Amino acid sequence: MKQFAIIVAGGTGKRMKNSLPKQFLSINNKIILMESIKAFYNYNSSINIIVALPENQIEYWKELCTKYDFNIKHSIVTGGRTRFHSVKNALSLIDSNSIVAIHDAVRPLVNYNTISESFRIAKEKKNAIPYIDLVDSVRFVDDKNNKPVDRDNYKLIQTPQTFYAKDIINAYKQTYNKNFTDDASVAESKGIKINLIKGNRENIKITNQVDLVIATALFNYLLE
Repeated sequence: MKQFAIIVAGGTGKRMKNSLPKQFLSINNKIILMESIKAFYNYNSSINIIVALPENQIEYWKELCTKYDFNIKHSIVTGGRTRFHSVKNALSLIDSNSIVAIHDAVRPLVNYNTISESFRIAKEKKNAIPYIDLVDSVRFVDDKNNKPVDRDNYKLIQTPQTFYAKDIINAYKQTYNKNFTDDASVAESKGIKINLIKGNRENIKITNQVDLVIATALFNYLLE
């Protein structure tokens, strides 16, 4: 089956307190979005890569590709008003008889094993969603009280989230719901059973300045 990777890059830089969208920031002079694309290319140089970008960022991205001599082949699709709509737009470009991984552009530290296992399990079980275990204590909080809960019953979910294309395309035909926080929640709302796989802990989502510092340290550590 053909393999696709959709890289969703919809950041505006607000939480990063930077006028430059976070996917265009650099770690050791390496652009975050480029590193995310490269992770999938290094897994499979023949993979079909689609990048979803806000319309007003596309020309800047092309300028960056020229500046950094970035020539990994990829298609660009205009993003929508939410992540849901950006993914939906990108799905319109893929072959329904394929497997597609949907990945946050600001997770440049996803490793080969996570990507490889994601495609392997998705081919076998129709989808694969990576997670990592919680290490902190966890409490349930509502308007009246709070109480400890067993952290072993909760997981932190990552991307790439990988599916049979026809299943996730069909799931994205439904009307947007604010409870759709990721692709797994969209699929699950159509009755699709979700299969969890172990992710890699360093695969953090870079959304603020602290994340950027941590990602830089991790990047340097992994290069040693």
